[in-house]
Amino acid sequence: MDEIRIENLKIFANHGVLQSEKKEGQFFYINAVIEIPLGKAGRTDALNDTVSYAELCEVMVKEMQAKSYDLIEAAAMHLIVHILSEYKMIKRITLELRKPDAPIDASFDSVSVRISRARHKVYIAYGSSMSYEKNGKVIESPEIIEGALKMLSDDPEIEIVKKSEDIVTEPYGGVAKNMFYNGIICAETFYEPEELLDCLHSVEKSYGRTRDVHWGDRTLDLDIVYYDHEVIKTDRLSIPHADMQNRDFVLEPLNELAPDMVHPVLHMTTSQLLKLMKKCK
Repeated sequence: MDEIRIENLKIFANHGVLQSEKKEGQFFYINAVIEIPLGKAGRTDALNDTVSYAELCEVMVKEMQAKSYDLIEAAAMHLIVHILSEYKMIKRITLELRKPDAPIDASFDSVSVRISRARHKVYIAYGSSMSYEKNGKVIESPEIIEGALKMLSDDPEIEIVKKSEDIVTEPYGGVAKNMFYNGIICAETFYEPEELLDCLHSVEKSYGRTRDVHWGDRTLDLDIVYYDHEVIKTDRLSIPHADMQNRDFVLEPLNELAPDMVHPVLHMTTSQLLKLMKKCK
């Protein structure tokens, strides 16, 4: 991938745990590698086909000075999320934030953090088969789903691009008793896979989701179906979703959004998986 590089951008700001750092301020330095396709700009010689590095520097200075953070980790992450949100052409940013005057009782040149985040395309399945009582009000499944998707869209690290139609399906797995409301969203996210999982679990928890009974009725279910074209297998996470090829309530709405999406393990498109599942029923 092509790159724009910014080295040792000097910014006076007020970040630090100590009150003296917040009050008196100090100089910080930014090194940034911005991954962006530059071939078109190289051929057209047009600024509109790239991102202005002068503008990026201005944005970094403004955002570093707009708010005070205790941790340079938080300041660096804020910069990354802001820039990725504002500049859709950028695919990845690796940003190093240096703090040469950190209050450390030792001899050193600088301390720094380096964070790298990219723009990822994800498909997330949602479902609900139970109401939830909150503040004395009973919230039914359609409203739970609407609220959950609103929470996701309000997250600065998630942008919902497309949403399928909701479908109502029979319970799956022989345990749940109620009918399910299901669907799929396609989104862009800056979260890494397990960060996204934590985010989804937090949204589920806000609607009273528990995991007492496997495959039982639940107020809200949010599952990562695809994360780019990655294959991930950990104790917490399986991507692509391990059982998606057997679930019509996943394949039907996914086929609405991405019929030609190829499963990276089974090497079949969504429409092919749906046809095979129906044939085998």
